Amino acid sequence: MAANPPGPGFQNKTRVAILAELDKEKRRLLQSQSMNSPGANIPLSSRPSVKEARDSAEQQHIAAQQKAALQHAHVHSSGFFITQDSSFGNLILPVLPRLEPDF
Repeated sequence: MAANPPGPGFQNKTRVAILAELDKEKRRLLQSQSMNSPGANIPLSSRPSVKEARDSAEQQHIAAQQKAALQHAHVHSSGFFITQDSSFGNLILPVLPRLEPDF
């Protein structure tokens, strides 16, 4: 004959015991982590977020690209160029001199 499975009361007690054990382990790990990690006491809001770090790295990369493009343009062209944010994604923009009209 097949054995009767334990009742729902037994399953709930087991579930509660497992959750209590997990909670105790979590607290122990958090406590040991805070002792071993020097920056653990810093609140999360003051730590730089992943997005901020990525934006900073992206800005540095763009600045390096602008500098390289500007140097290349000055070496290979007789015109004058400036770095400026462009709506079209251009890293550098040409500067055209204003000429006085001849009358």
